[in-house]
Amino acid sequence: MTQVDVRQRILADNAVAAATLRARFAAARTLVVNLISSPGSGKTTLLEATVRALGGRWRLGAIEGDIATDRDADRLRALGIPAHQILTGGSCHLDARQVGRALEEHDLGPLDVLFIENVGNLVCPTSYDLGEDFKIALLSVTEGEDKPFKYPSIFAKAAVTVVTKADLMPYVSFKLDEVRAQVTALRPGGTLLVTSATTGQGIAEWCALLEQRLAEKRGGGS
Repeated sequence: MTQVDVRQRILADNAVAAATLRARFAAARTLVVNLISSPGSGKTTLLEATVRALGGRWRLGAIEGDIATDRDADRLRALGIPAHQILTGGSCHLDARQVGRALEEHDLGPLDVLFIENVGNLVCPTSYDLGEDFKIALLSVTEGEDKPFKYPSIFAKAAVTVVTKADLMPYVSFKLDEVRAQVTALRPGGTLLVTSATTGQGIAEWCALLEQRLAEKRGGGS
């Protein structure tokens, strides 16, 4: 059996597990988003800002993927939401079976939105469906404007691209117009948001997007 055959079998098995998760999330009427980015782009910080903005109104939960430590889950639990850490032990992505096992072993309760924060990597997580409603690619301004065309697969698959750490834009070389053009070319019709968890820029728009997607999933969208 070739390496290609093995990969295809792994992805096929993952697709079956993801379909089971998607049916489960649909029955629970839970919006599920899969956040993918480079390490240090600000995924957990964005989620902290989201919890502060929506936690009083919505039931939020998170599954955190990391190679080691529970730090990200601890940060979210400190804000009062259920969060479970999956430690991959070296693997550069989460898969659907890991998510399924986590939900079976650790009841997060009824949720309006489940955030799956993937392992920091722009390549490996892209191919793995986790039963989510859509993928979100994060890009911090400190990474430069060339990332979308360097890593086209994730930016093509992500329904939403979130630019983070916008408060640092005056201090780094980052051409937002170029990022916008690249993302538009890779994902026509996709959404690009510019945010700063530090200043609050774009957080209201981010939360409004989640609210719209949740309403659509529950049959109340326009």
